[in-house]
Amino acid sequence: MPRIAQELGPLDVKRLTHTGGKTNDMVAVGGVPGLYLQVTRKGGKTWVLRATVGAMRRDIGLGGFPAVTLSQAREKARDARDKIERGIDPVAERKAVKAALALAQSRGLSFADAVDKCLAAKLDAFRNPKHRQQWRNTLDGYATPELGKMMVQDIATQDVLRVLQPLWTDKTETASRLRGRIEAVLSWATVAGHRTGDNPARWAGNLKELLPAASKVAKEGNHPALAIDDAPRWYAALQGRDGTGARALQLLVLTATRSQEVRGAAWDEIDMDKGLWVIPAQRMKMDREHRVPLSAAAVALLQNLPRHDGNPLVFPSARGGQVSDMTLSATMKRMHEAEVAADRAGFVDRVSKRPAVPHGLRSTFRDWVAERTQYPGDMAEVALAHRISNAVEASYRRGDMIEKRRAMMAAWAGFLGQQEPAGKVVRLQK
Repeated sequence: MPRIAQELGPLDVKRLTHTGGKTNDMVAVGGVPGLYLQVTRKGGKTWVLRATVGAMRRDIGLGGFPAVTLSQAREKARDARDKIERGIDPVAERKAVKAALALAQSRGLSFADAVDKCLAAKLDAFRNPKHRQQWRNTLDGYATPELGKMMVQDIATQDVLRVLQPLWTDKTETASRLRGRIEAVLSWATVAGHRTGDNPARWAGNLKELLPAASKVAKEGNHPALAIDDAPRWYAALQGRDGTGARALQLLVLTATRSQEVRGAAWDEIDMDKGLWVIPAQRMKMDREHRVPLSAAAVALLQNLPRHDGNPLVFPSARGGQVSDMTLSATMKRMHEAEVAADRAGFVDRVSKRPAVPHGLRSTFRDWVAERTQYPGDMAEVALAHRISNAVEASYRRGDMIEKRRAMMAAWAGFLGQQEPAGKVVRLQK
């Protein structure tokens, strides 16, 4: 049993200095047997408890002075002696806690990082780079904005539902694929040791009880489209809205492109002088380059957009990445709700009566070409970047009718920009 030293006070401890020897001074401060203040030759001070643990003598560090005060050091020393009496080695316990913390930190992985690691581990699972890019685009566009910063071990079923529910009715096929891809990422994270427990994105016995079956909701490709006669009124309302989502939606409808093509648009793809937007093959659904003639309205829109230093995207999000697809969808939803609130019919599909969605605007453009113009249907299909169904025609076609399409897109912009339905004015003679 260590001898009981005279108790020093806080002022005594503060005044202690090294005596000048070649080794550190060990000064017993009293109050707790074996409690010392170690004073280094350079004046540093640390608390040490000397005790016998089992058959071993241990010097147990209790922290430095003045961060740990005299009273705190005595309290720590009493706790350590209490553990020793109960057969616990304080040093071994401390090492175990540190090891557990290090293990927990090594397992901590954000969903965004898990996506990267999962894709890297599954290189052989993708038939081609395009399939791999589709995986990433789906996750980046819909899941990462909500789950990206969350640790994979913290993601629960309600978090996955928060991602899927806004898409489940209007973009059922996309939502179904997204669910499967989230499940795959979380499954990889479980096997890799970054999470435990059930997969919150699992369908059977989980999300199946909370969401209607995909086959019972919307069918693939059945995107609610804006009625042709409502298009000018809708476009006028869109022009009156602020925000990145509204401007991205404006370029989308003027060019009849897809959401992912607009959201990923980069300034180096656009030639303002030539009025041309060249979308590279790796960003296109059909995996081939697509040239888009820009109408005067589209060029004016782009010229008025701000550019962000160091960011090549035309429509960056607040975090610097691509603006999410939900941003565009939410803009259209709010526009419809505003019309309904004003006791107007809203912007709905002519057949299904469901609110129109961004992808449905391509159908509106296609219907306008077919019903209101003399432009050939195959020209509209090229504008939509659809694959030509006639194999013989496709094998002989080399051009993309860019200049002819330029006139068609200018007419489309003119139709959208008018406040009254299009039609030829004929003066009647008495």
